[in-house]
Amino acid sequence: MPSLADVRAAFDGWYPPATAESWDAVGLTCGDPAEPVGRVLLAVDCVPATVAEAVGSGAQLLLTHHPLLLSGVHGVPATDPKGALVHRMIRAGVAHLVAHTNADVAATGVSQALADCLGLADVEPLDADPGPALDQLSVYVPAADHDRLFAALTAAGAGAVGNYDQASFTVSGQASYRPLPGADPFDGEVGVLTRKPEQEVTVVLPRHRRADVLAAMRHAHPYEEVAFTLTEQPRLPAGTGTGRIGMLARPVLLAEFTALVAARLPGTAWGVRAAGRPDRPVSRVAVCGGSGASYADLARAGGADAYLTADLKHHSTIEAVTEREGDLAPMALVDAAHWATEWPWLPVAAEQLRRRFPELEVDVSTIVTDPWTVHAH
Repeated sequence: MPSLADVRAAFDGWYPPATAESWDAVGLTCGDPAEPVGRVLLAVDCVPATVAEAVGSGAQLLLTHHPLLLSGVHGVPATDPKGALVHRMIRAGVAHLVAHTNADVAATGVSQALADCLGLADVEPLDADPGPALDQLSVYVPAADHDRLFAALTAAGAGAVGNYDQASFTVSGQASYRPLPGADPFDGEVGVLTRKPEQEVTVVLPRHRRADVLAAMRHAHPYEEVAFTLTEQPRLPAGTGTGRIGMLARPVLLAEFTALVAARLPGTAWGVRAAGRPDRPVSRVAVCGGSGASYADLARAGGADAYLTADLKHHSTIEAVTEREGDLAPMALVDAAHWATEWPWLPVAAEQLRRRFPELEVDVSTIVTDPWTVHAH
């Protein structure tokens, strides 16, 4: 049975806390990392209903998307509504773990799950994060010294690419050099042109490890003057970032697309509404789970026919749709309940946990915690 620390470490690997917004509150709210976890409940919100569900199911961990303590607090007394939930979880032996904006931007995160829920293809981030800052290093070394040099480079941080390490490419060639007076050559004579077989070793390294890798290279290399090439790679867009944009399997009208969204998302009193001509064709769709109104311009710039998100406001919708009626085909906006646009991520995260910890019982809450409970058409 994994410990809470094991489960948290796995989740942090999929949804790194360092990628959360600075204002966010992710990680453990309560719980002992050393305690075993046999059952987990996933929910969007940590509210009395989901806490009661976790306690009633015998879960040792409640994992939610939204933080319980997002705003700064000075205490969690049991007389405070949030404090009461913390006390109830602690008494029942239920830990609480949060993955919020770090889950929003992840490659398998909230917006990706929303795009997958709608069947979008050729999906890419709407606002992509920049890829890592990388250097490419090529160094020339005698074949006999290859392994020692390569071990030094990788120990200093080179050769790590994604989920791989010790990655390199080696080719054989011929080196030539002539030591001048004052040189102390490892091989060859002063004033004599030397030609000998060597190997070119190419590795990629994080740019912040550059100084360490170059120092390790010079220390491990047999030559007093090391021949190498160092190139800064461009920072290409990563597969992570806010929102997603992709293509529907076939074009539909806005009215049909709105009905599709309502059918694919879990039902709420809020429902799904759209701003735009009902007969507007929709092929390219942008989505952002949760409150994504601020990304409407990016969705339009990305060529979206419709943009699905939550918490759209009257004035910004007027500006985005009605005031742009002069456009040949203004982008439509589709507004669903905040909770409903984020819930599709829960089964994805649950499946990740099941694959990583087969012995773990993982449940997904179907309690609708969207705060809007009555709708009159």
